[in-house]
Order: sequence, then structure tokens, then C-alpha cells
Amino acid sequence: MTRATEAFSALGLATIIYIALFFGFIPLPDIIQNKIVPVFPWWTLVTFGSYSLGYLGYHIMTFSDCPDAYTELMGEIQQAKLDLRSKGVSI
Repeated sequence: MTRATEAFSALGLATIIYIALFFGFIPLPDIIQNKIVPVFPWWTLVTFGSYSLGYLGYHIMTFSDCPDAYTELMGEIQQAKLDLRSKGVSI
């Protein structure tokens, strides 16, 4: 199975379980059924968003520099500027 198939299978299974919990097909204590189950999708969405922002923030903060790529890019920019100037474009 591909990763997409696995992800959609897991999402489908979680959706079926949530619907069964929401409509009471799976018996739960009353407080869980009325207070926790209805807000569970929002809680998971907020949790996933928080995790994603933290993950991105951490990896942006610890982003390693690539001096070789920098020098290569600057060389390509200079080459492009020279090419444009030879064709009469002012930069």
C-alpha cells in the first residue's frame, strides 16, 4: 500500500469510530458522551495544528546553512546579470 492509501484507510477508520461514538452505537459514560465526544474533532485539529507549528518553528530555528549552495546561487545571479546587461537590459 502507498502512504496515501494507508493515510486514507486510517482516516476512514477513525471517522467510522467517531460516528459510532457520536451517535451512541458504542456505549460510553454519559459525561464522556455529552461533553467530550462532540468536541473531539476540534481538539484533534487544534492538537495537530499546534504540533505542526511547533515542528516547523523548531526546524526553521535550527535550519542549517548551506554555504556551497549560497555561493553557487550568487554565481548564477551574477551570470544572469551579466547576460541581461549584454542584451541591453538595465538592472
